[in-house]
Parts: sequence; C-alpha cells; structure tokens
Amino acid sequence: MATFHDELDESVCEFIRAQHLFFVATAPQEGRISLSPKGMDSLRVFNEREVGYLDVTGSGNETAAHVLQNGRLTLMFCSFDRTPLILRLYGTGRTLHPRDAEFEERMEAFDPIVGARQIILLSIESIQKSCGYSIPFYEYQGEREALNKWAEKKGQEELDKYREEKNTTSIDGLPTGLLS
Repeated sequence: MATFHDELDESVCEFIRAQHLFFVATAPQEGRISLSPKGMDSLRVFNEREVGYLDVTGSGNETAAHVLQNGRLTLMFCSFDRTPLILRLYGTGRTLHPRDAEFEERMEAFDPIVGARQIILLSIESIQKSCGYSIPFYEYQGEREALNKWAEKKGQEELDKYREEKNTTSIDGLPTGLLS
C-alpha cells in the first residue's frame, strides 16, 4: 500500500543517497512525455523539501524545457539491492544555469562533472513510498565513463557549440532556457 508524506525524513534521505540510479519524469502541456535515467553521483538532498541534480550535456534537454513551461517534475528511486522500496518525489522544478547568481553556491554541493550544463532543483510537494516487491535484484558494477570521455574530448568550446545546436529546444520545439 502506498503512503504519502510531506517532507523527507532521515531514513528516506539515506535511501536516496545510497542510490546509484534515479529517474526524472516531466511532461509539457502538449507533446511527448520525458522519462530519463540519471546516475554519476549527481543528486543531492538540500533539505527536507528540496533536492537537486547536476545535469550534464546530452543529446536533448527535455527536462529543462518542460520545467520552464510548467514546472512539473517527478523523481523516482527504486531499490534494486535491499529492502524493496519505490520512492517518488513530486513537485515543482526549476533550472539553474551558470549565469544565475545562485548557481555557484549550489555547485559547492557537487563533485565536478565534465560537461555539467545546469542544475535541476525540485521543490518537493509530495512524497510517495510504495513496496517495490516486483522490482528485481541488480548488482551495481560501477559508472560508465563514456559521457565524461566524450565531453573531455570535445572541450569547452565544442561543448558550447553542441549545446547551442542540440540543447536549446526540446524535441517538440519548446525553448529550454539554456542560453537565454
């Protein structure tokens, strides 16, 4: 049976910190839903009502576009290796870019990741816990290095060009706010 909560407690924060993988879901008013896996030790708990993750350059930027349009954001975590649990954080998202005054302060919470382009913050409105009894066991074997190597090889100038070409609008043509 699912239970709902208003804020994170320490046991939930510990569960979040132990996860190597989480999922980000957003949807525009009209268009395609986005559901993306994230890793790279990129998520931080800021307090009992706010989490955020360091978002790196990729082939798209759907989350930023959807959050800019309507703010709706859900993060999901599930246990693959311990007591079964599925955890969903529902709330309102916002994006911080390097040009924003708050960006540098928030970056202090993260280890540097090559290709980092923005921070996605979630103001938590509701938390749902459910059993996760059907989730299979998986063993964590480590992080993939391909994206970091790709970003290192490109260098900052080429990353900036890539972002301008691939990350300023969503697949449905919505602006992401990345360069404006």
